[in-house]
Amino acid sequence: MTATGPALDLVALVRELTGRRTVSGDAVAQRDLLGALTDVLRERAPHLEVTQGGDRDQPWTLLRTPVDPDRRQLLFACHVDTVPVPDPGAWARDPFGADVEEGRVWGRGTSDMKAGVVAAAAALAAADPETPVALLLTSDEETGSQGAAAAASAVADQRIGAVVVPEATGNQVVLGHKGALWLAVRTAGRAAHGSTPERGHNAVLDLVAVLGRAAGALPLRTDPFLGTETWNPGVVAGGTVPNVVPDRAEAVVDMRTVGDAGDLLRWWRDQPEVADVEVRVDLPPVGTPADDPWVASLPAAVRPTPATYFTDASVLVRVVGGAPVVVWGPGTPAVMHAVDEYVEVTEVEQAAAAFSAVVARWGGPPAGSRREPAGGEG
Repeated sequence: MTATGPALDLVALVRELTGRRTVSGDAVAQRDLLGALTDVLRERAPHLEVTQGGDRDQPWTLLRTPVDPDRRQLLFACHVDTVPVPDPGAWARDPFGADVEEGRVWGRGTSDMKAGVVAAAAALAAADPETPVALLLTSDEETGSQGAAAAASAVADQRIGAVVVPEATGNQVVLGHKGALWLAVRTAGRAAHGSTPERGHNAVLDLVAVLGRAAGALPLRTDPFLGTETWNPGVVAGGTVPNVVPDRAEAVVDMRTVGDAGDLLRWWRDQPEVADVEVRVDLPPVGTPADDPWVASLPAAVRPTPATYFTDASVLVRVVGGAPVVVWGPGTPAVMHAVDEYVEVTEVEQAAAAFSAVVARWGGPPAGSRREPAGGEG
């Protein structure tokens, strides 16, 4: 059996997806894109089985070939959301115009990661219906892989042999990335008039003390492949008006982890000034051995360094039973989340061809294929 229907027009589909404003948190726009892309794929491959899920806030879609569910599937996992465009006037082109110039498609989400979505969709549409391959489309990856978390139980019900996350890597195979621990760290004080601060207790000064201590005391670890853990207080808030002693303050801290995050969480909770710590995101690191037989079979160079960002792989590694996971797709990491984001048309074409070649050879992972346990050596 072979797939039917015309091949996807890669550039036209990248432009179509880029023109849709699917900013994280806009569930309606993301759900509409999922539906439109499903229609495109079913038009070309009507045999595909479709499962949709998620609550009203985190929709997801899983498309798969109609094979015996006991056969191990090759899974492509993509998100459809993008970060916002806070200042469209800073762009040389309309961020959602999807202009094609200089051999590139320009616009928000082209590299991160609508080009990867299109390359994976093209491989699925062209796949032999008897080849076990699937495409997971998720929402709200940019805000902590929330859509992937909503889809995790559905993925766990599948037999997965290997996973490709087509994020922007310049079409190099990347073997992993750090995890992410996002914490809301709060301090509490006592309000008083700003002219008599001695009558109150300043929560902002407590928070400043904790953040200053963290710079030298956080128990950050180093992994031979993933590197050293990092921390960044990305959002700091406290107080209401200048003439009131603030009775509460909060910092949202982004930490990138190389193993279990328990020690970091305990450190924040043990600080005497801290009143409360809320865990907002807790995603494990990802690492697949470089000598994995399936990785060795891939038609692309393996990058010796990890990705600098996290992906939905941090959720999927928990539910794919040790299957090897790689990050591999078209796009330039340096322009992700940046003004004047773009993707090279040749990279989209190369990725679609490479993914199709991997699908054509897929019969399950070679013996010995495995992923390092989450939190283990990269």
